[in-house]
Amino acid sequence: MGRKYFGTDGVRGRVGESPITPEFVMHLGYAAGQVLVADRGSLPPNQHPTVLIGKDTRISGYMLEAALEAGFTAAGVNVLMTGPMPTPAVAYLTRALRLQAGVVISASHNPFEDNGIKFFSESGQKLPDAVELAIEARLAHPIVTVGARQLGRARRIEDAAARYIEFCKSTFPNNLDLRGLRIVVDCANGATYHIAPHVLHELGAEVVAVGNAPDGFNINEACGATHTQTLSEAVRAHGADIGIALDGDGDRLMMADAKGRIYDGDQLVYVIARHRIQTGGMKGGVVGTLMTNLGTEHALARIEVPFERAKVGDRYVLERLHANGWTLGGETSGHILCLDKHTTGDGIVSALQVLRALRETGETLESFTADLETYPQVMINVPVARGFRLDGAPGVGASVTAAEATLDGSGRVVLRASGTEPLIRVMVEGRDAALVRHTAETIAEAVRAAAAAT
Repeated sequence: MGRKYFGTDGVRGRVGESPITPEFVMHLGYAAGQVLVADRGSLPPNQHPTVLIGKDTRISGYMLEAALEAGFTAAGVNVLMTGPMPTPAVAYLTRALRLQAGVVISASHNPFEDNGIKFFSESGQKLPDAVELAIEARLAHPIVTVGARQLGRARRIEDAAARYIEFCKSTFPNNLDLRGLRIVVDCANGATYHIAPHVLHELGAEVVAVGNAPDGFNINEACGATHTQTLSEAVRAHGADIGIALDGDGDRLMMADAKGRIYDGDQLVYVIARHRIQTGGMKGGVVGTLMTNLGTEHALARIEVPFERAKVGDRYVLERLHANGWTLGGETSGHILCLDKHTTGDGIVSALQVLRALRETGETLESFTADLETYPQVMINVPVARGFRLDGAPGVGASVTAAEATLDGSGRVVLRASGTEPLIRVMVEGRDAALVRHTAETIAEAVRAAAAAT
């Protein structure tokens, strides 16, 4: 049975359009609540299951939070609400408070007009496929509110931010600090605006915060991990030693050195891996994705770190890490998983692992990645109608075959549908930048023609 609503990162879409409507989200909360009530685990018979609900800073979060609360309580599930809170914070707090599930209202790096719902299990990990399918099955049935005595309760918890700040700090060695460093942190006007600056300041850094004034509409707008020019300019303008850019829900990371040069997820994973090799802390290898730069794979091979590619999406990276018994993986986009520190991708925690490497070695990002040659890579996003399928799209397969013949083993072609947006992502990578660009544009044009013909 395939998913109808759940994508690679929960349920997501444009606010006011199916499925991101208050009616559907209330039903989703009810269906998820029914699944939790049916699978009570070790809870005593008279105790309600409890879920935690966090959100990012989008204006629509208020509406969707109320809808989720109504759905869960109608199913007999108690609700704790944190207000704006990073996605990885919800994962941590769900586990720390011994709750039955965590829910995040966020569309991550997307613009404010979008929103989404994603779930975490009691262990602080993304829901297994079987549980998502069980929730979808329950959506086929109408809401039938439990009896008045069985209704759930809802309340806000006031110390969620402080708890998470302390957790982040605990992932940085006690014998180290960040004194003497001026750090720019771009919070993307998102959920980390009241978290990340405090973590860095309490570890001793001089902090310059930007993108830390959310108004409900400016999340990810020309800032954060998806718009790194803002970080680069701010680092140079403030004479900072280093810069950190997070995305709207705090699970992506990009960094900048003192010159304003940007380092992506591939490069940062390499820094962490190389440092762990040096200190004996590396467990197994690294999991990347189909999009991970070929240069990163080659650089890891030179320091004898095994490497494996997963499908795009941090849930797939996580699956391969668990299967291999490894702890480090990530995506070019900045999702980095350090499973010895957290159960899910966490931009703040990942930044602290990079900062640890720099503090303990005295190196810079530039010197740490000097032997990592990043191959030219071109990504073209082709808008398509929702439901467009690459399988059998006229002319696309032939275009890819011709491109691979042209590259003749000196590069890669990756063609895939976005898991979060109605886009086909065309990625071409190789040593010859001009050839890579031409090849990507040729394939993209074939996709546009196929989309127009359907």
